Amino acid sequence: MTRRALAVALVGAGLIAGCGGGSGSSATTSPAAKTTSTLPAPEPPPNAEEGTVFVSLGSAKGLGEILVDSTGHTLYAFSGDAGKTSTCTGACAQAWPPLLDENGEPQPSNGTSAARLGTVTRADGGRQVTYSGRPLYTFGGDKLPGDANGNGVSAFGGTWTALKGNGSPAR
Repeated sequence: MTRRALAVALVGAGLIAGCGGGSGSSATTSPAAKTTSTLPAPEPPPNAEEGTVFVSLGSAKGLGEILVDSTGHTLYAFSGDAGKTSTCTGACAQAWPPLLDENGEPQPSNGTSAARLGTVTRADGGRQVTYSGRPLYTFGGDKLPGDANGNGVSAFGGTWTALKGNGSPAR
């Protein structure tokens, strides 16, 4: 299945799941709860080659425009990284999977800057995508495009933040 077909399937499933409900049901969140949005994933550029990694601008409720991957999932930076060097390995990388690009160079989409995109080589030899020199990660706790449940989380010796299109942390 192509990435585009997978993205369409994920968005469709998210929209169908979001359409349920019934009379008398309501949802509340505590002030400490993270916000979630079910916005559709950004469309990769037409005729994108299979395996191309895109970094796009998308939206997350409460954060505005932030960096997202090809499927619309929030991308995070880790304050525990040493400059351009990823320090998130083992259990950390299982909880916060690095955005890897093994097939070429990451591509900008939907308003991101090509000049800010790059890659670094991880200790395990993988090529991790960077934005403004900061290694990028997704979060296992984000289930739907537009989720930003990892923003502001302190774990594995640092704080995780979603990034704006200019590379600054989203608050």
